[in-house]
Amino acid sequence: MTERQRQLVRESFDAVKADAGPLALLFYGRLFSLDPTLRPLFKVDMREQSRKLMDMFTVLVSSLDRLEELRPELRELGAKHAGYGVRVEHYETLRGALLWSLGQALEKDFDGETREAWGVLIGEINEEMKRGATAGA
Repeated sequence: MTERQRQLVRESFDAVKADAGPLALLFYGRLFSLDPTLRPLFKVDMREQSRKLMDMFTVLVSSLDRLEELRPELRELGAKHAGYGVRVEHYETLRGALLWSLGQALEKDFDGETREAWGVLIGEINEEMKRGATAGA
């Protein structure tokens, strides 16, 4: 990620984190509408799941300058998710749902440059998680 992309991610996340709960619920609603087969993979309360998702993004956004240090944790998370039944192809669905949700939350502030910055971040996260998911396969 470029410095400009990190800045855009930080600024846009700051704009939505006060409404993190609704944003996460919006994301999961979109995720399940894109792929209803994903819904049974989530056995916990969706409010709790939403909190976990936003906590993860809070850590990631606050660590943008040192993402390299988080790569092993992301691979572990990917392996864990594979154990829950998440498949490699699900990561693109997640990417689409997350970008859509951010677009809904940020509206006009989710311009092309900001969308691209988030796409780069989500892509990096997805790639590490997929590495973890396929390492034991």
